[in-house]
Amino acid sequence: MLQLAARPLTAEAFVPYGEVLAAPADTGRHYYGPRIENRRPQAGLDFSLSTVAASHLPLKLKLFERHVFSAQVFMPVDVARYLVTVCPDNGQGRPDTGRAISFFAPSNVGVMYAAGTWHHPMVALDRPGRFSIVMWACGDAGDEELIPLDREIEVHPA
Repeated sequence: MLQLAARPLTAEAFVPYGEVLAAPADTGRHYYGPRIENRRPQAGLDFSLSTVAASHLPLKLKLFERHVFSAQVFMPVDVARYLVTVCPDNGQGRPDTGRAISFFAPSNVGVMYAAGTWHHPMVALDRPGRFSIVMWACGDAGDEELIPLDREIEVHPA
């Protein structure tokens, strides 16, 4: 089993996997829409709301997912904090779990996974959480790829 220590989410550390999304500190608006990548012209915008059961650390991860053709945005609606776990591709179309990174994300920022980024499904920490999700989808097998891990990853606090 691979042991992974979660650390605080920072925009700089997340750059290889996507973008951290935050509302402006002052009055105003940040526009993220043009950066929600879509690699299939036939795909339509998909917006959903999700409730995730509470999890606690240490936590065993058993699968990763990716969306090859679309970026995917998670914005917390009502969550204490959440866990974001990502890894690069191993060059053979599978997650490189040996290079996985796990982050604690606060309730006031979202994440946009770049198209093709391997990530674990959303994990709400401390209490159940609700998220809004935006991505591009066609309703076919190309929308999402789920891969069970060859070995479990246990995430614990740093």
